[in-house]
Amino acid sequence: MRNPKRGLQTVLVSLSLLLAACNQQLPSWRDGKLLVIVPDVSQGAEAEFERELALLFGEHLHTTVELIPSPPEKVGQALRKHRAHLAAASLRSGINNSSLRFGPSYQTVREQIICNRDAFFPRKLAELAEKKLAAVAESAQEEALREAREKSPWLQWQSRRELTVKDLLQEVAEGTLECAVANELQLADARNYYSNLAAAFDIGPPSRLAWAFSMDGDQKLAEEAQIFFARIRQDGTLNRLLDRYYGHSGRLQLPDAASFIAKINQVLPDYRALFEEAAGVTGIDWRLLAALAYQESQWDPLATSFTNVRGMMMLTEDTADRMKVKNRLDARESILAGAEYLALLREQMPERIPEPDRSWMALAAYNQGYGHLEDARILTSRMKMNPDSWADVKKWMPLLTQPGYHETLKHGYARGGEAVILVESIRSYYDMLKRLEPDQPADASEEISYHLFGPMQYLLD
Repeated sequence: MRNPKRGLQTVLVSLSLLLAACNQQLPSWRDGKLLVIVPDVSQGAEAEFERELALLFGEHLHTTVELIPSPPEKVGQALRKHRAHLAAASLRSGINNSSLRFGPSYQTVREQIICNRDAFFPRKLAELAEKKLAAVAESAQEEALREAREKSPWLQWQSRRELTVKDLLQEVAEGTLECAVANELQLADARNYYSNLAAAFDIGPPSRLAWAFSMDGDQKLAEEAQIFFARIRQDGTLNRLLDRYYGHSGRLQLPDAASFIAKINQVLPDYRALFEEAAGVTGIDWRLLAALAYQESQWDPLATSFTNVRGMMMLTEDTADRMKVKNRLDARESILAGAEYLALLREQMPERIPEPDRSWMALAAYNQGYGHLEDARILTSRMKMNPDSWADVKKWMPLLTQPGYHETLKHGYARGGEAVILVESIRSYYDMLKRLEPDQPADASEEISYHLFGPMQYLLD
């Protein structure tokens, strides 16, 4: 007589083997598609950075890339079950995980205990005992906490799923959570919105972020990642990408950010239609134009400097005449002329200069003049750096104040440091506007904003 229990066991074993086989059926990346786990777009700059980096890796491999958004807690399981070829998800490398291997580190960030300085603010780890501390589940921040617990076994925290670091920091700011763990870049962004957040201290050594691969995956793919990162580190692509997403991080002081948010609510609605009109004429994102106008005049159409630069876009008399402006104090005239002038500067530059560097340099020229920007680019070239990269040019532009440098250049003295501060501040305001005044929501799995104008090829040029 047949044993029903044994028959059930056979069925279960067969089903288990079938499921395991299904998990192994990951198409080879050599067949034309690379499956990459990435952060959800709700994670902001971190997500956009990883997505763009993954797409560049696809171009390196000459294959298409399918991006798979995932919360951190599901990344390891997805790789172990062979649902993707790799995870580009800002993971802390060097952790003890027998099922994963890590690629080369591409970014180092400090992991910090973040608290509400108006409520509870510890000075050492021991003061966190019995306090409400949280981290995003399976994130680099939680890995840092696990390492810290090896020396402080009493350390406890809430492992929060389906949330972002932004969510946790909001809870800390609002007082429903005493502290959270975030990296220094995440804190710099959050402080633009919550002035009561501050870093109490670091949790252990910094995170060296890297991509992850299944330990039993294709070794050749991991080798290609090594080659890819070595190339983009050597040719400056990685540096430009890091500068694009994080180079202006922390530029704004707390009062500046708070004042900006207040005026978004109180003043911007009166002028938004004019910025949108200018965007329609020039093709420049209205939020970038608004950020420029705020940096110039704080959206005051009657603003006047001691040098007689006037209006919403703070136009000089020469620029106003060039753009055929009759009244610099007329908000519409000023915004349209300023936008068209910025577009003109952008178009004047050599075609080989990529976006978004092209726009950042146009903003620097808006402040100091096109000739001084060219001098800064020449100086950058003399220093054996890339004159078509804003990340490089901004390092040398401040030297235009020094005789040993500006006397060797065509256009002479310029307040180059002022231009750099202006550009980086505008980038911060622009990022805040993109978050607070988003366009129509896009499908997070398909829509990624890479830059302001044109294709993403700039990173490979």
